[in-house]
Amino acid sequence: MASAKVLHPVKSASEESKVVVVENGKMVDVQDKEITMEGLCSISSYDQWARIPVSGPLPKPRYKHAAAVVQEKMYVFGGNHNGRYLGDMQVLDFKSLSWSKLEAKIQSEEPSDLTGTASLPPCAGHALVPWGNKILCLAGHTREPTESLSVKEFDPQICTWSTLRTYGRSPSSRGGQSVTLVGGTLVVFGGEGDGRSLLNDLHVLDLETMTWDEFETTGTPPSPRSEHAAACYADRYLLIFGGGSHSTCFSDLHLLDMQTMEWSRPEHQGITPEPRAGHAGVTVGENWFITGGGNNKKGVPETLVLNMSTFVWSVVTGLEGRAPPTSEGSSLVLHKVNGEDFLVSFGGYSGRYSNEACLFHQFSSPDAYPCILLNSSLIYSLKSSRKSGVPSGQLNEPETNGLASVAENSSRGVIFEIEELQDEKTIKRADTSKTLLQAVKGEKSHIEEKLNQEELQSSRLKQELANELDLVRNQLSAEEARASQLENEISDLQQRLQKMETLEKESESLRLEKDAESDDSSSGSNQRPADKGFWRWNG
Repeated sequence: MASAKVLHPVKSASEESKVVVVENGKMVDVQDKEITMEGLCSISSYDQWARIPVSGPLPKPRYKHAAAVVQEKMYVFGGNHNGRYLGDMQVLDFKSLSWSKLEAKIQSEEPSDLTGTASLPPCAGHALVPWGNKILCLAGHTREPTESLSVKEFDPQICTWSTLRTYGRSPSSRGGQSVTLVGGTLVVFGGEGDGRSLLNDLHVLDLETMTWDEFETTGTPPSPRSEHAAACYADRYLLIFGGGSHSTCFSDLHLLDMQTMEWSRPEHQGITPEPRAGHAGVTVGENWFITGGGNNKKGVPETLVLNMSTFVWSVVTGLEGRAPPTSEGSSLVLHKVNGEDFLVSFGGYSGRYSNEACLFHQFSSPDAYPCILLNSSLIYSLKSSRKSGVPSGQLNEPETNGLASVAENSSRGVIFEIEELQDEKTIKRADTSKTLLQAVKGEKSHIEEKLNQEELQSSRLKQELANELDLVRNQLSAEEARASQLENEISDLQQRLQKMETLEKESESLRLEKDAESDDSSSGSNQRPADKGFWRWNG
């Protein structure tokens, strides 16, 4: 690989511009007329994405992989390519800007027992989280899913994977979830579980005790979803943005207070983000950068930023074509060099699978000079006018070549004095606390107003129900009165019927007596004495 060169427009005492080439750590003056634009990319404006040309064997194009930065290197693991899960570990060295592939070992439960040069089972939709000088790997879809979520650890020093023992009830296996580092805990939210079931459960892993907890929350949580983005602010607040279900994509923003475990919907300002899923996010100070993703209509080319202290959305830049920042399922990491912030996006899918890396360069000050990089192939940088709020202890990191040279500019010295930065941070924290308090109060008032409306609605429904109940009662009373009247009429008819039956019996009795008297009368006039008759017939 040809040695990397960096050109810095610097100002001399006479304020005349000249070009300085940094080659292998040495400064060499070059006249402007000797610099041709062929093979160069002059970064003259802020907020522009750029492609990183690198050496070494490029990784296989992929999406839904995961990436993490540890000690000047970006580690990329897994992903999906043409429906096949990947299980390789690729490394981009930020010093040499070169790719390489690692042959990792798998360590069994016995520390001295290694199963040889093999990788983890291929997976996609997982998460990589840097923890100290190691990397934690959680969740993801595999060919043979397990019942519960396991935690893997990769040690770059010995290039070895191991499975960490956890306690408590582990979350169910899933992919497309978010895994966020909040203080000394990992917060797992949502994702897609077995049978493509969408989830919105919340699980917390204490990294000190390696114990899982499932907390009960109040408020209204986000609806079940996967492929969303999550961020942590002030080591207390968890933010969830976007994501998708099987039929739609979301653009909603949710906030969880990890101290009170209460969900809320903060009132945001600025632009209205488009619905998206499969996007990536990374925080730089109080700014949350969102790149890529797509919805049912199109991919999303804009790079968004949310100021987490004011909840104001804005567009950083747009990017045409199929670069990683516009892709679905790309990764986004933050790398700090000499106090400067670099956002690196890799891979993704936007009609084709990508294995390119793009760079976003955020300077500490909008007054920083632009820089130009030379190489056997071009590398581009994005400068942001937003301040990152980097702690003062990170302003004096050792110089490196590659990306470190981009941030180097010996002529402009330290941009901020340490005392000014500390004062600014104190003011920002106070403003942030005040803004969050106002946001919480506003949300509380909004909830109370909704509660009052619900109570009024409930009271109205109760009154309507009472009126309907009275009406039914009145109708029932009327029906009961009619039934009583009918019963009286029936009783009267029964009595009259009984009287008629009695009269009929008496009439029949009289008739029988009359018939009997009539028979007796006929017998007395026609009958002779028995002895007279007897002798008559015998004499």
